[in-house]
Amino acid sequence: MSAPILAYEGLGLVQGSGWLFQDLDIFIGERDRLALIGRNGAGKTTLFKLLANQIEADKGRRTIVPGTKVVLLEQEPALGGFATLRDFAISGADGPAAHDVEAIADQIGIDLSRESRSASGGERRRAAIARALAMDPDVLLLDEPTNHLDLAAIDWLEDWLGRYTGAFIAISHDRTFLTRLTRSTLWLDRGKIRRSEIGFGGFERWMEAVYAEEARAAEKLDAKLKLELHWLERGVTARRRRNQGRLEKLNQMRAQRAAMLGPPGAAKLGIASDDVRSKSVIVADGVGKSFGDRTIIRNFTLRIQRGDRIGIVGANGAGKTTLLKLLTGELAPDSGTVTLAKTLNGIVIDQQRALLSPEKTVRDVLCEGGDWIEVRGVKKHIQGYLKEFLFEPGLADARVGTLSGGEQSRLLLAREFARASNLLVLDEPTNDLDLETLDLLQEVIADYDGTVLIVSHDRDFLDRTVTLTLGLDGSGKVDIIAGGYADWERKRVRNATPVRRQGAARESRAPEAPASTGPTPRKLSYKDQRDYDLLPARIAEIEAAIARDEALLSDATLYARDPGRFAALTKAIEQARAEKDAAEERWLMLAEFVEALG
Repeated sequence: MSAPILAYEGLGLVQGSGWLFQDLDIFIGERDRLALIGRNGAGKTTLFKLLANQIEADKGRRTIVPGTKVVLLEQEPALGGFATLRDFAISGADGPAAHDVEAIADQIGIDLSRESRSASGGERRRAAIARALAMDPDVLLLDEPTNHLDLAAIDWLEDWLGRYTGAFIAISHDRTFLTRLTRSTLWLDRGKIRRSEIGFGGFERWMEAVYAEEARAAEKLDAKLKLELHWLERGVTARRRRNQGRLEKLNQMRAQRAAMLGPPGAAKLGIASDDVRSKSVIVADGVGKSFGDRTIIRNFTLRIQRGDRIGIVGANGAGKTTLLKLLTGELAPDSGTVTLAKTLNGIVIDQQRALLSPEKTVRDVLCEGGDWIEVRGVKKHIQGYLKEFLFEPGLADARVGTLSGGEQSRLLLAREFARASNLLVLDEPTNDLDLETLDLLQEVIADYDGTVLIVSHDRDFLDRTVTLTLGLDGSGKVDIIAGGYADWERKRVRNATPVRRQGAARESRAPEAPASTGPTPRKLSYKDQRDYDLLPARIAEIEAAIARDEALLSDATLYARDPGRFAALTKAIEQARAEKDAAEERWLMLAEFVEALG
């Protein structure tokens, strides 16, 4: 961490009848890339508002370097009172210049002349991002920045943040986003905050180590605390082991599904027996759908079986919702047929929290004011069922309006999963959920007996849950891939990479390609061959060095004891990461060249 440009010492805030948190010390350096992790309701969004000076703390001292601009990208931007998205994006005495906003809006793909009241969630999110980035912040606070964004917009935002020279802190359920961008982690847990100079990719290992250390310390404390910490430690470890087991089972299911698909490019599934047919719940045959002159779905054929987990991905406007409606019978195809099993009984979870009245209690929502809820034919006490969805049992009589956005989403999941069904349709289910709830949702989907259809832009979640991915590129074609998002992405990269055919000249590559100014070489040069052979080992050495230095930086007392050592380690890690990126890019380029040579 570099010298702090924004700090809060002894921060405390009262919420309700007690402290939400107190005695927090937070220091933000000028080039920090921080992930802020914590359960729903821990106070992450409130902490952002404190850092942005939008609300006042009950105690603590805020220090900021003069001239430092702090900008908060809110999870739910307030567009009320603005006629158009442009009016919102340039609003305020300290708002950004119109031409700066327009420049970013063009890149992220948003028409700012759109009326605010009719704008979709994705359009509102893009307008808020354009406003925040155009303000040229020194510290950027990102509250669920990928919510409502499609994959192309997420890729653009990741690229922008990768080149950003200021500091940022991100709250996000998107594990891939956090892993790619963050270098340090703030963990808000039980009213206290911890910091580790390890990016989100190492968070789970760090969390387990912290819980294990607390459990050892609790040996000398009272039995109640000891049991609570034991549960935390064992709960985290057990869940991780269960998820590893589920991932292994998922990979086996993917392999079985891949074997049932025809040759590459074929959409029909090989059906060998009536027994297999009896397991089919949705059969699409030669389905096509157009709106006006635009073809959304073309000649789509798929047999979905009981137990399949289907992920649907693509850019906004590519036709994901249309495909989902076709598969569930909500929309009729223009050509072809969609046949649904007569016994199909589906539920849809689309994160419409507006259906939850803020005046109702949790008990009212789950069991109409009673103490028992019927969960797929089995009666459960409300307090036990709340625990299954990571709620404190005492929340049974809390009003919905007092819950955080993530807690309301979790309550909606608890209500819907109690219903008997054999088809589960999830439309962007991960919005507003914390990482623990995402793990829980992954477990529930893995244990679900029926068929699951998921529309999501959360890449890591899809990789952890689906057996088949339906990828739409906007041309009407639907790719059918056995596996998750990463498998679909690999296929797209392969298809986009030029392949040299016999008698055809290889396309020219970017600078530093292993080619001379003469004819295309038939083999690698000596230097290229040496790099191709030795770079993997060098990359492994760099990764080991980074891990070693990050372990040293994880010592919370190092900065106070030896600021010089802390700065030297930070600089060494930055240099090592840059070297690793360059080495990986060079090796991948050589690997593609070798593949093209055959």
